[in-house]
Amino acid sequence: MFFHKESVSFPLDSSVIGNWVENAVFSLGYSLNNLSFIFCKDEYLKKINLQYLEQDYYTDVITFNYSTKEEVAGDVFISIDRVKENADSFKVSFNEELFRVIIHGVLHLCGFNDKTEKEIKEIRKQEDHFLSLII
Repeated sequence: MFFHKESVSFPLDSSVIGNWVENAVFSLGYSLNNLSFIFCKDEYLKKINLQYLEQDYYTDVITFNYSTKEEVAGDVFISIDRVKENADSFKVSFNEELFRVIIHGVLHLCGFNDKTEKEIKEIRKQEDHFLSLII
């Protein structure tokens, strides 16, 4: 598991987060192959959103999925600016929102989607479950 900060600074306990993510992946029936988290600013992620997804707006997380049926692999880009703003809006701590966005990206790599109301309900349930294990 790889963690990279692209022009952002914040405290990150990569070993605690790494163990938590690994346990989540295993509990969902997958093994872990190659997983990278790239933490960045709004503008950086907006450029990726436009370039690869043709969407010209800010977002908190973009996941590039390289997983197979048995192994989780991918790149998870997270905007720290969005995490901070969302934490304020939802009246939660920065870490709680960061962990939610991290596990949200991981859940996408494990096959969860959030396009329909039913899918959103299920991914939120999973997020809440895994958040309860780290917060």
